[in-house]
Amino acid sequence: MPDALNILLNPVGSAGDVHPLIGIGGALKARGHKVTVLVNAYFKPLVEKMGLGYVEQGTLEQFETILHHPDAWHPRKALGVIFGNMVRAIVPMCVEQLKALVTPGNTVICGSSLAMGTRVAQDLLGTPTVTVHLAPSLFRSMYKAPKMGGVWMPDGMPHFLKAAFWWFADWAVVDPAICPPLNEYRRTLGLAPVKRPMNGWWNSPSCVLAMFPKWFAEPQPDWPSQVHQLSFPRFDERELHEPDSELETFLAAGDKPLVFTPGSAMLQGEKFFAAAADACRRLNRRGILLTRFKEQLPTDLPPNVRHFDYVPLSYVLPRAAAMVYHGGIGTCSQALAAGIAHLIMPMAHDQHDNAARVEKMGVGASLEPKHFTGALLAARLESLLTNRDLPGRAWEIARKFEQEKPIEEACELIEQAAKGVSLNSLVAGNPAGACQSKRNGDECQGDHQWLKHFGVGHR
Repeated sequence: MPDALNILLNPVGSAGDVHPLIGIGGALKARGHKVTVLVNAYFKPLVEKMGLGYVEQGTLEQFETILHHPDAWHPRKALGVIFGNMVRAIVPMCVEQLKALVTPGNTVICGSSLAMGTRVAQDLLGTPTVTVHLAPSLFRSMYKAPKMGGVWMPDGMPHFLKAAFWWFADWAVVDPAICPPLNEYRRTLGLAPVKRPMNGWWNSPSCVLAMFPKWFAEPQPDWPSQVHQLSFPRFDERELHEPDSELETFLAAGDKPLVFTPGSAMLQGEKFFAAAADACRRLNRRGILLTRFKEQLPTDLPPNVRHFDYVPLSYVLPRAAAMVYHGGIGTCSQALAAGIAHLIMPMAHDQHDNAARVEKMGVGASLEPKHFTGALLAARLESLLTNRDLPGRAWEIARKFEQEKPIEEACELIEQAAKGVSLNSLVAGNPAGACQSKRNGDECQGDHQWLKHFGVGHR
């Protein structure tokens, strides 16, 4: 058992971003460490149920303001909404909190993808920091590039064109949303300005955890060398919830239901739930609608469709026929582990890329929001549910989870990061991101001068 550490977790975002780090925090506490979670007040009850230390990082009102923003799920505008609010309001608060909580020589900071305050604190304090990325789309590549908001770069597309795309995306979308407030604050700390922060800076230079398995997304040769690829953490509060007798009665009363959710943070799901109820009517199938925001639901639900505020997906999905959802990586991993069909309505963020991977594996399909009607949804679900090959493929994927221990492996890497120990020996094989040609003493394509012109390459 390693010496007790002071571990500071900073999950930023919706439940899909926050739950995995809190799950890891619970495991770290069980290993004897002091764990404090810096998170929005919306998640205070969960943190306290887990017995972890809590520091408020933003009010419930701030969280709900972002949720209610009309562009929060827009494929292009969402980035500005999220980062604009987060950098201005949360980053300075985060840095000041971390300065008060860090004990030199005994602390490791662990932040999610959006936790840019942890990276500023690392630059300022030099405290060991671990970045946790939950989805493959958060890693840029000149090889297999992720699918972003409907934009698709074929594998055979010349590298210089992909580099140009990433440069243009930063120039037109990312940097205007992040850099002005971020660099204004960094100047007050005496830190140099950051350029193209999502092109590398947002990754901890010492350790990055990719919390998804290689069978879901193969590591690419130009991923950062400090990346360690594990698997889906799949923490969903199941151990904290008593069985719901109403849910149990419903599940036992008939055929396996269809389960629907547009995401835990979705406050604009009226059309989604209307289509879900209509599809259940058309198919004469039982359905479960999941949302904490009941005002989004139709007033005339069919008698075979029930609403629940929250149900641990690991409990209900193995007893379901299919999962209809937004494509968030946490929900995706639970549906894969349950071995059922997926129907995805991708809107923004990592959702298009996750949907493409599910479709490629042959266990699901996608339907864009503009086509998400009861009639089309019913037709697409009927096709999935009558596909004779899908159950076998889904079962084979579900079996892959049996030997995986991602939370345990994440704890080990976080412990070693705190002590400055080389991490490459802790994960079987090579770290996911070390460029293969670099290991052999050759020059990696990511370092060619024509790529460096666009700011792409090893750091």
